[in-house]
Amino acid sequence: MPEHPYKRLGDRAFWSRGVAGTFDAAEVADAPNFRLGGEDRFMSAGSCFAANVRRYLEAWGLTYVLTEQAHPAWPEAGETNYYEAFSARYGNIYTARQMHQLLLRSLDRWRPAEEYWEQDGLFADPLRPGLRNRARSLGELRALTAQHLSRVRLAVERATVLVFTLGLTEAWRSRLDGTVFPAAPGTVAGEFDPDRHEFVNFSLDEVSADLDGVVDTLREINRDIRVVLTVSPVPLVATASGRHVLVATSYSKSLLRLAAEQASRDNPAVSYFPAYEIALGPQWRELPFEDDLRNVREPVVAAIMNGFWATYFDRPLARHETVVQTAVRFDRLVAAAVDAECEEMMADAKLIAARRTDRPRAGRGGGQGATSG
Repeated sequence: MPEHPYKRLGDRAFWSRGVAGTFDAAEVADAPNFRLGGEDRFMSAGSCFAANVRRYLEAWGLTYVLTEQAHPAWPEAGETNYYEAFSARYGNIYTARQMHQLLLRSLDRWRPAEEYWEQDGLFADPLRPGLRNRARSLGELRALTAQHLSRVRLAVERATVLVFTLGLTEAWRSRLDGTVFPAAPGTVAGEFDPDRHEFVNFSLDEVSADLDGVVDTLREINRDIRVVLTVSPVPLVATASGRHVLVATSYSKSLLRLAAEQASRDNPAVSYFPAYEIALGPQWRELPFEDDLRNVREPVVAAIMNGFWATYFDRPLARHETVVQTAVRFDRLVAAAVDAECEEMMADAKLIAARRTDRPRAGRGGGQGATSG
């Protein structure tokens, strides 16, 4: 009698042994489409969680491509740290559409209809609204933007691997030309105008097409670059979908997970790494998040990155390397990228601050508990 199909499967195929038993993050990922080595040069992009990638790569002694720092004539690096956390100063990139448009802009194939937002005689970049120092003229803004886009292209030219973390399906875009903003106009900079701005929640087909566009454009710039896709485990700060934020988060992450799977199956230059599953699986037996239920606890981040190494590199991490990465200082740039300085968190922080300002004080015309927190 032939053996049944489960007879010879390893522990990773069984919940009791692969999850409830001795969980090993190194066993979670499938065999990747490609392997990596010490000769590779890495760049990274994506949502807040993506900022963790750089600090581990650098702690391991790998080459992280860094092509842009604050212009000496416009030194705001100490004010907006999270723009420094990635290969070029693009800040957090929340959607595949936003990433694709950035690459097209670096090739001068996409120019946003809303080139600037002006306030009090200063000019803000709608696609980098978190930069606190505004340009003093339109010419200065254009020069800084041109420098930035040239550095984005240079990062792609130099890198051999892009680690791209998908974060959201929801976005706000221009009704004029479809340009996707990293934050809703009016939350970080600019003013919201319903005649010019609209909410979008991208479909699976749209995200998949955008990922194809990202890969095609990357490899047009650098035919040898490969892409590791991950999905951020960090939930949405807020949703404009009308759903409860918990349901909206589940929908968004599920869709991104499926789009990443399709991309890795269809393109040998793309690989999916299951950071999302490693972070949110029940094997932790406690919440993987800090008290805010958004920021991922450091031991979980370390397990994810250990799994990343085991999946893509031939040699095992030395003991001192695993110790270094779990004890590594949470760099100020990374902390800013996942904390209250990113555009997504700015929107929530401003709303909370406004509510506190508007809250009636006891004994001054308003009763206690007159507003909710």
